[in-house]
Amino acid sequence: MFQTLIPAFMDEISGLGAKNYVAEITRFHRMQASPGFRAAAEYVAETIQGQGLDARILSFPADGRATFWSMRSFLEWDCEEASLFLLNEQGEVADRLADYREEKISLIQRSASAEGEFEVVVVDEGEEQDDYEGLDVEGKVVLTGGDVGRVLDLAVKQRGAAGILFDGMRKTPPVRERIDLPDARQYTSFWFRGDETVPVFGFVLTPRQGDALREQCREAGSEDKPPVRVRAKVVSRIYPGQMEVMEATLAGETSEEIVLIAHLCHPQPSANDNASGAGALMEIARALAANVRSGKLSKPRRTIRFLWVPEMSGTYAYLALREQDLPQMIAGLNLDMVGENQDLCGSSLLVESPPAALSSFAPDLAQFIRDRLLGGAKSHAGQGDFPLFRYADTPFSGGSDHYILSDPTVGVPTPMIIQWPDRFYHTGADTIDKVDPTMLANVGVLTSTYAYWLASARRREAEWLAHEMHARFRISMVKRVQDALSEGMDGEAGDAASLGKLEREVAFRVCRHSDALATLKRLADVGIGPLQASAAAFAEGEMKRAKSLLGNGAPGASAPSSDEWERKAASLVPTRRYRGPLSIRDLMTRPQDKETFYRLGKEHKAFIYSHAVLAVYWTDGARTIADIAELVELETGKRSTESLVKFFEFLAQIGGIELRGKESK
Repeated sequence: MFQTLIPAFMDEISGLGAKNYVAEITRFHRMQASPGFRAAAEYVAETIQGQGLDARILSFPADGRATFWSMRSFLEWDCEEASLFLLNEQGEVADRLADYREEKISLIQRSASAEGEFEVVVVDEGEEQDDYEGLDVEGKVVLTGGDVGRVLDLAVKQRGAAGILFDGMRKTPPVRERIDLPDARQYTSFWFRGDETVPVFGFVLTPRQGDALREQCREAGSEDKPPVRVRAKVVSRIYPGQMEVMEATLAGETSEEIVLIAHLCHPQPSANDNASGAGALMEIARALAANVRSGKLSKPRRTIRFLWVPEMSGTYAYLALREQDLPQMIAGLNLDMVGENQDLCGSSLLVESPPAALSSFAPDLAQFIRDRLLGGAKSHAGQGDFPLFRYADTPFSGGSDHYILSDPTVGVPTPMIIQWPDRFYHTGADTIDKVDPTMLANVGVLTSTYAYWLASARRREAEWLAHEMHARFRISMVKRVQDALSEGMDGEAGDAASLGKLEREVAFRVCRHSDALATLKRLADVGIGPLQASAAAFAEGEMKRAKSLLGNGAPGASAPSSDEWERKAASLVPTRRYRGPLSIRDLMTRPQDKETFYRLGKEHKAFIYSHAVLAVYWTDGARTIADIAELVELETGKRSTESLVKFFEFLAQIGGIELRGKESK
């Protein structure tokens, strides 16, 4: 089938056509639940309908009261104008620091209306109580490079500051440090929860502007000059409104579905993040429909559904609306930041797998198709094919809409196609000139082939995919064991503990592969037992190979020590109370909850912002926290039982889970 599909989509997909869609989308200021997002959704809907697809816009309440699983809707927001001027000692305008007409990202999104002159107080990061020692910020604006949500709590809510000036620049190693984009502004927003509103405004400065303003404030303080002042004006409103999701379908013969999703939101221009995913999906939808309409491809067996959503919030709302249909959603693919010009952005094209807790056939299929597209250049002798772009396969990390679909309680295995890192990510420098039509075409062919193949797959295709998955499993198993042998030869492994850890990891991989093979039954009734048995036997042989060179370690030798946190973890069983990932910020209703979560993040940053999501995925109401810690370690190679216990205790405190003692046998 691939010999037919890939050429058909190579002929039909236009990278330049996709880039034109991207360019159109960048014209809209696409904040979630805003008139700008609505206009962008209407543009997508009108274009898709003109291509013969069934398309419609769904509206969900953005009133701060509606809930979608654990996520609470927020209010709609719109801004008419905003400007910020630096004043001299005489109170006259010395410099224009920000103008919403010129650059939408220069305003902290969801700022409230304000007008007046304000003294500037430098608080550096402003994330700790001590940062405000000896400072009077009431009625003033604070200049910070720290977390805006944290500064909102400490400076505005607790101390009465009128506004925030933010000059931070998130690092994206190894391609971006703060100094690399001295004249760009970082996308920043107030994310008020539910119907909360705070009469606060804020502006985003470039690093160069921020450094100059900080120096001016220092000079004013040391030379007994008048304090630095700015003149600000914001005309905006926040109100109960609507949030849109745009969907289209290429109808199949059954009620089963393949889901393709891209988030349409973010401030103007946000070209690669994520007008590139949204524009690519428009071209993919057009190409699929055109190939079926022309008769090049037959009508698919399963419906292909296309979704353009406000990131996260739209996916929560849409899936909660269609909860009864989730079993019919066979698999998905998420397109996020797919169009990068790699030379400019410093990125690589990644296929990110769903979490191990939802092992499936989906990532193997996506990787196989990607590998078929890696030609394009040959050696000087005309031998061999190789790509002219960087690419890799990565484990699950989340951070986009696939993290909701791939939650085991939702059950739609969804890999993500993404380019990362990106030098211009979440800044005003993420413009259309950073978008590569060739990359858009590659992603378009990959995604179209993936979707149509899955939409049409029957028993023969499912049997082939089973063998492809099994071959990839064997290759990965050989590599993992060989890596262990190399580490052992270098004196870094080979003791009983290391061999025990390897044996547990091999058993884990066999189990995950077995579960992934079982998901093929969602495509057709195929016999997978022999391949499951073969995988177990192959892994056993690889372990024998490892032991023959490194010795025979006892499997239990690498078990974690039984300290107080391990004992506590073994005594507690968490149970999930919500479908889908927990929207933690929506569950924190008290100031002390926010403080606790902030402290958890500071103390256990590596865990809370990465492995905690995986831990919730493994929570099934039967496993203890110790069981979950083991699974997270096997999936990531890292273990922090203390962090995990504290995290689950916090989730129980805010009502995200129930925590009970393990019943003794």
